[in-house]
Amino acid sequence: MTTEQQKKHSVIIIDYDIGNFETFNTILDEEYYVFVAPVGSDAVDVVRSTKPDVILLNISLHNIDGFDILKKLKGNGETQNIPVVALSNNTDSEIDEERCFLLGVSDYIKSPFKPAVVRARMRTHMQIIQQKYALEHVGMIDWLTNIPNRRCFDGQLYIEWKRARRDKKPLSFLMMDVDLFKSYNDRYGHPQGDTLLKSVAKVFKKAVRRPADLCARLGGEEFGILLPETSLEPAVSIAEEVRKKVKALQVPTANRTEITSVTISIGVSTMIPDGSNKVEELMAEADRNLYVAKNAGRDQVYAGKR
Repeated sequence: MTTEQQKKHSVIIIDYDIGNFETFNTILDEEYYVFVAPVGSDAVDVVRSTKPDVILLNISLHNIDGFDILKKLKGNGETQNIPVVALSNNTDSEIDEERCFLLGVSDYIKSPFKPAVVRARMRTHMQIIQQKYALEHVGMIDWLTNIPNRRCFDGQLYIEWKRARRDKKPLSFLMMDVDLFKSYNDRYGHPQGDTLLKSVAKVFKKAVRRPADLCARLGGEEFGILLPETSLEPAVSIAEEVRKKVKALQVPTANRTEITSVTISIGVSTMIPDGSNKVEELMAEADRNLYVAKNAGRDQVYAGKR
């Protein structure tokens, strides 16, 4: 494996001193992707576009207040959670150090910049970042089915709604419910019910083929599939495909004495956000259509009158 392949994290340096940049590039280049940002108001824009894992900011900037850049970084929603390590050429200023921490820096390194110290501190920050990512991932995944949970779905739904509104593209949603799941649980027991839910979740997961598509467990036996840039007709086709594949599932009991199966009902809704409608309406319409599918005999897809 090459050195480039081993690199996982990126660091951006905001500094007027080319000597400092060369120093930190030499210290960090073996382990991280290192970038430089122009000093001044453009620095925040560069950070927003590159999304580094850590920012190294020299607060001792000539003709520019490094603290002003720090305030802008911490006041911007896209950059405020990126760890900032403050660099200072002023080795005697305890006031600067205190001010940096009050403004939200994660660390403070004084000149002279010793390679061993810089590497050790950067590794500590990267470990914290990896732990944060791991916790965020765990918090977004349903523990039983190993697909995204309601929290993840809600966050992605609002992102895709805004994107669809901006691009004037349709956004489709499939609300799916396992038919007669309570009866299934009563007959076979909750452990078998869990096995069934994991099986149908695999079908839903395979149905999302594009990076932006999302399937999620919304709660209990209720699932959803979000389809950006998808109009009603193809959304209904996907729903029908999913329904048929779930119906064809054969889920054996734990003792292998019986093969079980279920069906699902699906409500489909499609909207092009334009300011006159709300994201909640997309969900509510799919819920109403699911209710119609259930009342009409289950094991079917309903997308409203077309």
